[in-house]
Amino acid sequence: MYDLPGPCSVIPLHALDGADGSRDPGQAALPGGKADFLSETPFQTARREAFEEIGLPNDESKMPPPFRVEHICQLPLNLARTELGVRPCVAFLHSVEDADVDVEKTLMPRLDAKEVAAVFTAPFHNFLRSKDELSDEETGSDDSDRSEWYGGQWMDWHDSKWRMHNFHVPIAGQTVTKPKNKSTDQGAVADQLEKLKRYRVFGMTARILVDAARLAYNQEPDFEHNSHWGDEDMIQRLQKMGRLSPIRKPDDELTRKDLLKASKM
Repeated sequence: MYDLPGPCSVIPLHALDGADGSRDPGQAALPGGKADFLSETPFQTARREAFEEIGLPNDESKMPPPFRVEHICQLPLNLARTELGVRPCVAFLHSVEDADVDVEKTLMPRLDAKEVAAVFTAPFHNFLRSKDELSDEETGSDDSDRSEWYGGQWMDWHDSKWRMHNFHVPIAGQTVTKPKNKSTDQGAVADQLEKLKRYRVFGMTARILVDAARLAYNQEPDFEHNSHWGDEDMIQRLQKMGRLSPIRKPDDELTRKDLLKASKM
């Protein structure tokens, strides 16, 4: 969810493993998950998961005034090694036109990190930059620490070079929402986060944020990145091979051999 006027993205920091073990404790990720049934749309899934994970109402009539969520667009599918397709849904979380209310300061404290260790924000445009764009006061650091924001490396994936992004979001001076009722594991991770000055955002979450920022601002990053959007071409090739079936087996995982074969189709 993005508030472009004061550009921030809401990102929950997961504390617990998912039921299928797909989430790691302490992993930063956007709200999301699997559809509960085939007729559930991507936006319905995204809103339901945001409610379940961070307490953001999935019914507009239950949104605390003067806030609303406006659905903007969907990005191309991204492919995980676990053969799951991830459909990013972009929405605009903001106050109504006649209300000058800061989302982070007013709405964030009302959220409940029900399934995560913390809910925090990050400057949206900064996902196009290799250094902190915020002031020293806002980051809680000096100019020499600005390079801590980004680190990246090229990796082999889909039989091609893939840029792995790592962002380190400063949390000094911002509202960080913690669980109101902590489980044992959740509380342990939340306590560990108290020692950190920055939260790490990486992997598919980082890639989605970079692509969303590229689209929103019509700009390219000042660091190296993959120019294509999503993995829909590779997904279509894998489907022709009989992979990515509606019923997923527990041991299904894409191998380098699978991806190489698909890339040559």
